[in-house]
Amino acid sequence: MNLTTFAQTLTDHVWGWPTDFPAMVALLLVTGLFTTVSLRFIQLRRLKHSLDVIRGKYDDPSHKGDLSHFQALTTALSATVGIGNIAGVATAIHYGGPGALFWMWVTAVFGMALKFTECTLSMKYRTILPDGSAAGGPMYYIEKGLGRNWKPLAIFFAVCAVISSFGSGNSIQSFTVADQLRSDLGVPTWISGIVLASLVGAVIIGGIKRIGNVTSKLVPYMAAIYVTGGMLVLLMNLGALPGVVRDIFASAFKPAAQIGGFAGGSFIFMLTWGVKRGLFSNESGQGSAPIAHAAAKTDEPVREGVVAMMGPLIDTLIICSITGLVILSTGVWTERLPDEVPLNAQSDLSFVLPGAGVQTDGDLLEPDLFDGVVRITNGVPRDVAIVRNHSLVEGPVFLSEDGELFSGDLTVVEGEVLFDEAPALTIAGNMALNGSPMTAAAFQRGLEPIMGRYGYLIITIGVLLFGLSTAISWSYYGDRSIVYLFGPRYVTPYKIVFCVMHFLGAIFSLEIVWNFGDSALGLMSLPNLIALVLLAGMTRKITNEYFNRNHRPLR
Repeated sequence: MNLTTFAQTLTDHVWGWPTDFPAMVALLLVTGLFTTVSLRFIQLRRLKHSLDVIRGKYDDPSHKGDLSHFQALTTALSATVGIGNIAGVATAIHYGGPGALFWMWVTAVFGMALKFTECTLSMKYRTILPDGSAAGGPMYYIEKGLGRNWKPLAIFFAVCAVISSFGSGNSIQSFTVADQLRSDLGVPTWISGIVLASLVGAVIIGGIKRIGNVTSKLVPYMAAIYVTGGMLVLLMNLGALPGVVRDIFASAFKPAAQIGGFAGGSFIFMLTWGVKRGLFSNESGQGSAPIAHAAAKTDEPVREGVVAMMGPLIDTLIICSITGLVILSTGVWTERLPDEVPLNAQSDLSFVLPGAGVQTDGDLLEPDLFDGVVRITNGVPRDVAIVRNHSLVEGPVFLSEDGELFSGDLTVVEGEVLFDEAPALTIAGNMALNGSPMTAAAFQRGLEPIMGRYGYLIITIGVLLFGLSTAISWSYYGDRSIVYLFGPRYVTPYKIVFCVMHFLGAIFSLEIVWNFGDSALGLMSLPNLIALVLLAGMTRKITNEYFNRNHRPLR
């Protein structure tokens, strides 16, 4: 079993699809609904109080902690407002169609209640370390709230958090940034990886206070640039929006037929991708954001909870919605567009027999994979078709390093080129896009009347800033998990490994990186969701006590 197959098998088992019932998806939705009802839709009723806290009305510098409410929110947002908003939404639509966006919205609404619950508990059970810094998160409220008998579950969460910090919070970010810089500017991925890892290292060595200072300045500006660009596209495509919205709701329970690069085909498949990408976007229920919010300067756990619940609203309901509507209104998700990719293990190309299609679940039919020697004459391959992003490449042309048409032979085994024997080649053609290149194509098309062919630069800049800020914040999540597991002296070695993984993520393939990230995401969520349900009574109790003192209680 190669690495790609192992990564796919792992994420299939964690998320339960396509082989079994998607239990993780059901658990996230049911727990979100449970906390929403238990707290009487607090995410809707306490928005004004949340805004008052964020703008500093209740700040007290004498309180213990490392960050202001605003810095805690921006640190958490910098980990969530990131690649998931650009590449994750595009991936959800690629696999699940327009209906996946509806399920991202559902995840966000329930996610606001989940985020309130987990961050309130994180503040209540946080620990102030001997150096005065704060440490909190699910590992602490599992052990302290449920009792020491539950410590193995807390340890399991912390281990998963460290693994996830290397995957979804780190290597996925560097992969997407490197892929975007390669696609737009032709920068080799290994160069991007070195530069990005160096920048991340320069920030995270300074600890949470430097991270908070950087993110509090970076997040508002990068979000403003991205949202402004997206709104301009939507204004210029205003006439298409009613039809797009109809498609989203019409296909939410009955997926659209397969078109373009769309790989979905069933309700469960679409639901799974919508919830997975929704969770990757806002991290609700995953247990990562409580680690950042535990560093806030406040003695009121609920006060930080109402700040935290704004995350899914900003991240998914606003920013992800803009991305999804831009992609759907410009129509790029249904098309094959001109692109060039290097022929290597990271390009996700498969060689198949002519006429081969894809199944409704997006997997190639095994008998159709090409096996043998591919003859290429003046750049054109004979007796073979090429698949990328679950769609046939139209008019594939092979180019040599100097840009000339290539003639020669390639040895292919089970659809994959033996790269050790292959020369350095590039394949050009019309291809279905996925991830951030799809979003970039949508912005380029939408902003063409204003920016000409340079509209994609909004995404290039956004991906760079979002990816960096997300990795910076996720390093802190892993940092605090390492402290819980082994103590402070192991933080520096962790940071070194984190930077190395950031480099490696830039040169891995998309399928491998996303699958490992999805697996870690699901495994990390499980112990946290269990704790949120078991501690629901405590959450409701301290919430009532807080609003009895400050506002009307829940009941």
